Amino acid sequence: MFYRPEAGHGLPHNPFNAIVAPRPIGWISTRGGDGDNLAPYSFFNAVAYVPPQVMFASTSAKPDRPGMKDTLAHIAETGVFCVNIASAALKDQMNASSAPLPAGVNEFEAAGIEPAECTTINCPRVAAAPASLECRSTRIQRLPGEANWLVIGTVTGVHLRDDCIRDGRFDLSKDGWLTRLGYRDYAAVHDLFEMERPE
Repeated sequence: MFYRPEAGHGLPHNPFNAIVAPRPIGWISTRGGDGDNLAPYSFFNAVAYVPPQVMFASTSAKPDRPGMKDTLAHIAETGVFCVNIASAALKDQMNASSAPLPAGVNEFEAAGIEPAECTTINCPRVAAAPASLECRSTRIQRLPGEANWLVIGTVTGVHLRDDCIRDGRFDLSKDGWLTRLGYRDYAAVHDLFEMERPE
């Protein structure tokens, strides 16, 4: 099968959602003039080591936020955000925070998720997250499409849950890394193996 995206694929579900998978989930928390916000984004990844940098993309809008979502509006207002890493143990809370709530409604409260304060930025984070990355945005860029935006941020602080540090390494294999596969499919990664790069 071959198709051009602009011509359509003819399938009942968009295959592009599942081709680039598994994808880590950036569980993004923000604070704006209208309160705190928490939402998961599966177009998310780390993009550089020194200084550490991450990116995520917001790809839809809300009726009460023309052209964008609450997360993006808060980052444009404050310049900061926090990426919380969602483990498989937190899948239900992560999913609950994806509800399309009106602007100004606090997803931490609505989904029963305990917040904690960040250290280097004025922003909440998910207290139970295995890791949280405090970030200052360095670029918000409009992408082709109706409501597509790219956000890049530099990590200014890292929180690691103590029980996720094993033998000097960050290890989430006990809880499982939560990943997005596409459609409504997710996976928990527990099985790890090592490979040495060629000399």
